[in-house]
Amino acid sequence: METIEKLKILSQDSQYDLACACGTTKEDRRRRGLDGKWLYPVTLPQGGYSILLKTLLSNHCLSDCKYCPLRAENNIIRCSLQPEELAKIFIEYVIKNKVAGIFLSSGVIGSADNTMDKINSTAKIIREKYKYKGYIHLKIIPGASDAAIEESLSLANTVSLNIETPGQNRLKKLSLNKNYLNDIIRPLKLISKLIEEKFAHKKVKCTTQFIVGASDETDSEIINYTFNLYNKLRLQRVYFSAYQKGLGDSSIPAEQKDINPHALLNREHRLYQVDFLIRKYNFKFQDIIFESNGNLSLDKDPKLTWAEQHPEFFPVNINKADKWTLLRIPGIGPKTAELILKNRRYRNFSCYEELGLNRNNTEKIKKFVIFS
Repeated sequence: METIEKLKILSQDSQYDLACACGTTKEDRRRRGLDGKWLYPVTLPQGGYSILLKTLLSNHCLSDCKYCPLRAENNIIRCSLQPEELAKIFIEYVIKNKVAGIFLSSGVIGSADNTMDKINSTAKIIREKYKYKGYIHLKIIPGASDAAIEESLSLANTVSLNIETPGQNRLKKLSLNKNYLNDIIRPLKLISKLIEEKFAHKKVKCTTQFIVGASDETDSEIINYTFNLYNKLRLQRVYFSAYQKGLGDSSIPAEQKDINPHALLNREHRLYQVDFLIRKYNFKFQDIIFESNGNLSLDKDPKLTWAEQHPEFFPVNINKADKWTLLRIPGIGPKTAELILKNRRYRNFSCYEELGLNRNNTEKIKKFVIFS
């Protein structure tokens, strides 16, 4: 099979891993590459888009993850790229100015460390042979050795190891091969320690991903783990990928329930909204409002839910509130809060129009603010 044909297959199969800078709006959260190809648009933290070459090194996989269409028992077209082969085509795209980096993952080829050797070898060729100094994101395979993980950190700008579920009991329903504590939690703790103690000068980042809805986990469980991943392991980002019904084994909980795919996508979106509340709005776990089943409301923004259940907090005086108080107001985000604080040095606000909000957000804040 020609390199380009293999790349078409492997980049398509990489769509199930979102643990890079992806969009979180309803329009772009399902974005899976440009025109189905391997050039993958990613949302930058500062705004705008960049392009990564996003692919698997191989879709051969010994793992039994029942939610994954690449699991060992599935009958699909299998192929692999060699490290030199992939490194060469990536550099060709760099020279043509078509990509700004690479996101490299793989199925499990033989063993975790054998797979890591091929992933790290690709990155080493890119760095050492082609003298590339740009962005590299490497996937850490569950169960990888300490030495393999340390080598990845020495080569990459970002690494990711997918946590998949909140806890061993949930993972057992999806995989019998993976040991949650040894294969996932232990490496995540090691990565956190190495980044802090050995690679602080490089400012390497670490991310992870939950599969949402494959097991019978609740949003409350996922969000509780998310807080710990940020606060205890100091991960840079947590991503959420709605399970795509019909791709997994018929025995897993998600396939045995009548689940609306749009509801799962909406659930993913609500989790991303809470993630922003955690990272940007200083929300604590006790601030997140759950329904009786332990899940977030699918009908309402979690920030608006909090505001409606805390009438004692409102109305907020726009001309006196500090940053964190302003951020509790539905319709006001970090950029608007900063602009309000900046402009307040020179004058007081007297009406909604002066805040510079769009019509939708202006309507949102009316119940929650006063000007004097």
